[in-house]
Parts: sequence; C-alpha cells; structure tokens
Amino acid sequence: MTDHDPMQGDAKKIAGLGQEKIKGVFSTQSVVKVGTGTTQRKTIQKTFWHCEERDDGNVEVQPLNVNYIPSGPKREVTREDFLAKFNPEPEFYVSTVFPKMQELNETIVRGEKHRARGAAYSAEFEFKQATAIDEDNVRANFGLGLTYLDRGEQTKANDIFKRLVNLEAAFEEEHKHLFNDFGINLRKNSMYDQALEYYLRAEGLVEDDENLFHNIARVYFEKGDLDSCITYLKKSLELNPHMEESVMFMTYLKKNNMLPGGGGAKASKPEKQSRKVEKDEDINLEF
Repeated sequence: MTDHDPMQGDAKKIAGLGQEKIKGVFSTQSVVKVGTGTTQRKTIQKTFWHCEERDDGNVEVQPLNVNYIPSGPKREVTREDFLAKFNPEPEFYVSTVFPKMQELNETIVRGEKHRARGAAYSAEFEFKQATAIDEDNVRANFGLGLTYLDRGEQTKANDIFKRLVNLEAAFEEEHKHLFNDFGINLRKNSMYDQALEYYLRAEGLVEDDENLFHNIARVYFEKGDLDSCITYLKKSLELNPHMEESVMFMTYLKKNNMLPGGGGAKASKPEKQSRKVEKDEDINLEF
C-alpha cells in the first residue's frame, strides 16, 4: 500500500494531465549571446510559463517570476504556435510551482482573515509577505492598500494605489469586489484625486458600466465639480434608467438646486449630507 499525496493529486489535475485543454507549466528556450569579442559565447536560456487554453482555442501564457509564481503581463498565442514552441513541465509544476502557489494563497487568506477581524498589523505582515513573493499579486496589493486605508495611513496607501493603477489585472472581473472596496475607501479617506484616477483608469479598460459611472459622479461631487458629476450621473442613467442609486442621487441634486438652471455651478457639500446617497454609492461594480 502506498501513501497518497492529495496535494499532488490536485496539482496533477490543475496541470492538465489527462485533460484535453492545455493547462499547466511549460517552458521555452532561446539562444542568448554572453560576453563580447573573443570571449563571446552562446548559451541556452530557459523560461518557464504558466499556460491555460481559452475557449477560443488560443493559449494564455504568463511568465513565472524568480519565486516560481505566475506573475506579470499575460499574452495570448495561437494553439498552433504554442504546440510548436512550448514544452510541458508537469513534474516541475507538481514539485515546485503548485506548492509555491498554494503557499502564496494561504498567506493572502491569513491576511484577509486578520483584516476582517480588525487585526490590521497582523494583516499588514501577511500581505507584505505575499507581495515579497509576488510584487504584482492583485489580492495581496488590494489587501495591503485596504489595510493602510483602514488605519488612515494615506501615504502608504498612496504607494499601493500607484502600483494598482498600473496593473491591468486589478480591473479584471474576478477582482471587481476588491476594486470597488478600494475605490470607495480612497474616497472615504478624502483621497479624491486618487479615487478619480483609479475609476477613470477602469473606464478605459472595461465596457460601459452604470455603477462605475455612478461612482465617478460621486467622486466629482466630493471634489466640487458639479458639471462632471452630472455628466457621469447622466451616463449612468442612460445605461440603466432604473438604477435606484443614480435616480436617488439625481433626486438629491434636484432637491438641493444643483442642476443646471437650478442654481449653483459648484457642489457645496452640506454639513450633513444625505445618508442614503452615501450608502448607495457603496455597491459592487458589475463589469
């Protein structure tokens, strides 16, 4: 009777062994010249990739970083080119890459649990451990940024914002809830310029979305730019005339004579704003 390693069994499934679709770790080789003049020589350089075949038949490939974690920009290659240039590395996946990915995920989960129960410094420790393994990990960066915002540490949060706003993966559908939480917390910490840049970056990467337009309108309102606020609020209602939050926001502006012809070109924030408008902006984006 032999011992069964359940993790390796799961890893083999994930690696795509026995499956029709391509999934797992593969490698490519290239010839690189080293040195100059008479000391110049050629060496073979091996690069490892995490690969997954998409429904359209193309294969999405992402390089492994120095810690053997899939990281950095993804690109697509045709299945034909993939089969010609990429070599499978199933044993390397099972023995090295999968355990590293599991370890990273467990670290992030610990951080998220610490943050959920208000243990901000423990959360920071775990998220920093995760970003040390994969600097571009979206969940770890969101977690770290939200932890700093929870503590009101705007300078540190701004450093994370600068990293996230340049990561296209941060705006993908799978991260929409983290994306929304981060944007709302930027606004609540009065980091209006950052929140606006963040949302406008999303606008350039995703399809028209009424919730995103609503959130942009909310930030412009906080900044006192009523014209831009109304522009984006109208965009939200054009996409979904029945969106309750935007309807209520527009009603709020009408009641306070903030619409064109109703007086006031700037949004003067009342001492106590409508709690309903504040609550209604904190909604999940649906990309």
